[in-house]
Parts: sequence; C-alpha cells; structure tokens
Amino acid sequence: MSTKLMTVELEVNGEKRSVEALATTPLLWVIREELELTGTKFGCGRAQCGACTVHVDGVPQRSCVTPLSAVAGAKIRTIEGLASDDGALHPVQEAWVQHNVPQCGYCQSGQIMSAVALLEAVGSKVTDEDIDAAMAGNICRCGTYPRIRAAIHTAAKKVES
Repeated sequence: MSTKLMTVELEVNGEKRSVEALATTPLLWVIREELELTGTKFGCGRAQCGACTVHVDGVPQRSCVTPLSAVAGAKIRTIEGLASDDGALHPVQEAWVQHNVPQCGYCQSGQIMSAVALLEAVGSKVTDEDIDAAMAGNICRCGTYPRIRAAIHTAAKKVES
C-alpha cells in the first residue's frame, strides 16, 4: 500500500479546492476532515446505508468507499451545497421540514442528496416506483419512509420537469 500523498483538485459546492491526501483516502474523510463539511455522515463504511451520499458530477455516490483518486477534477456537491446563495433551502429540504421527516436525523443528509438527484433526473413527474428505486439504498433506522415519500412528492411539485 502506497503512503505517498497526492494533491487533487476538486470543485466542492461550486468552490475550487485543492486537497492533499493518500490516493486511497475515502472522499468522505476528505469532505469531513480536510474540508470541514460535516453534514455528510459516516454510517456503515460499506456503501450499504446511504448516510454518506454526495453528488459526484451530478450522480449520487457513496463517499465512504470512493477513493480520492477517483474524483480528481470532479464536481462534488454535499448537503451544504444545496441551499441557494441567499440561504434559501432547496425545495427538497423545505419539504423535509414541512413533513417533519427527520427523527434522529442521522441518515437525512444522504436521504436528501438521493432525493435531490432523483428529482433532477425525473422532475415533477416522479412516481412511487421512481422513489422506491432511487431511495432503496438509503436506510432510515427510525422508519420515516412514508414521510420521505410524501416530502419527495411535495418537492416534486416545486421543481421543473
């Protein structure tokens, strides 16, 4: 295993960033420890629970198993990058609040990132089947799945197709 550090250029939430770490360092740890964006959570460390979901070039990805070397030059969006420049919440975040989705809240940043990617892909015509497929890899131990589905439908009414 190499212990050589590499410098990687990333765009994180619209800002160019340069990080130095091992090529094998999980993106999650770069986001949390190097960039100090702690909204993305560590859940299982095996890409099974979805708590660590971020967008890499617009695609939801599990950051706990994504090596830094795989995202060199990529555009990364974290939960912190969803609000608009004036601080207004993203429609999915607004719907999460409206429907009281979180209980413990731990999985919610990953849930929201998956929901945002879904709505960016299918828009306002989202179906229950779309939601089931897109959210299947996100585990909520509190069982707020009905509220998650309702919030996604509410947010879908606010996004363009």
